[in-house]
Amino acid sequence: MSLFFTKKSDTEKSDKASPAEPSVRPGGLGHVVLAGGLTLMALAVVEQIFDLDGKWIFEPTSTEALAPLVMDGGDPYIRALMRTISASESNDPKPYSLLYGGERFQDFSDHPDRCVPIVAGPNLGDCTTAAGRYQFITTTWIEQARKYHPHPVGFWLWHDYSFAPEDQDQVVYAWLNDSQAWGENLSQRLQDGAVSDVLYLLSPTWTSLGYGIESNSMSASLPQIYEQVLQEELAQTADVQTSAPNVAAQNPGTQTGGF
Repeated sequence: MSLFFTKKSDTEKSDKASPAEPSVRPGGLGHVVLAGGLTLMALAVVEQIFDLDGKWIFEPTSTEALAPLVMDGGDPYIRALMRTISASESNDPKPYSLLYGGERFQDFSDHPDRCVPIVAGPNLGDCTTAAGRYQFITTTWIEQARKYHPHPVGFWLWHDYSFAPEDQDQVVYAWLNDSQAWGENLSQRLQDGAVSDVLYLLSPTWTSLGYGIESNSMSASLPQIYEQVLQEELAQTADVQTSAPNVAAQNPGTQTGGF
C-alpha cells in the first residue's frame, strides 16, 4: 500500500539538523539482549509492512476492507473512483486519520502537517506530510482546498480548511469532477469504460495507481476493484432513488433532493 500523495519531500520539510546519536550506557549483557530483542521486533514489523523491493505489502483480502465514503450523494462513477484511489493510497478500515507509515492523527481541524521520514522507495531519506484517505501532502491540500473546500473558515486571504472526513471527500469529489483540472470529463470517461485511461491520467498525482513511480501490490488490481465498488455505488444510488418517491408519498408537503 502506497501511503504517499506524491512521495516527494514537501516544501515544508524540516531544515533541522539530525539529532546527535545518543550515547550508549554500558549496561552489561542484559542491555545487549534487550537491544537485540527490540531490533528483531522492529525488523519483524518492517518485514510485515514492506517486501524486499521496499513496496507496501499490506492489503485487504477483499473490497470489504475498503471503507465507504463519509460524504453522501454524488455521481456513483466518481464515488467509485475515489474509493479506488484510496485502495492503493490508504488501504485501511479507518483511512481518514491515517498518516504515511501507519500512525494516526486525532485533530481534524486542519491538515496535520506532520513530516514523517520516508523509509523506502525512490525518495528514501526525505519526509512526507501525506495524510488522510487520499494521502494529501500539506501543500496540495491547501492548494485544492482553496478551490473546492465546502466550508472554509476565515476572511479575505486567511482561511483554515477542516480536514474532517467529509471535507476530505468533498474536496476530492469536486476536484475529480472539475473537467478543467484534468482536461477530461472523468465521469464520462468512466461511463465509457475507460477506467485504465483515467487511472493513467491521475497517476502523476496519485503515484500508486499503476503508472507512476510507486506501484504496489494493489496497483494491478485497481481496474477490477473499481468495477466491484462501482456496482456497490450504483446499487446504493438505486436504493436512494427507489426510497425517494416513498418518502415523498408519505410526506406530500416535503421536497426531496436539492440540498
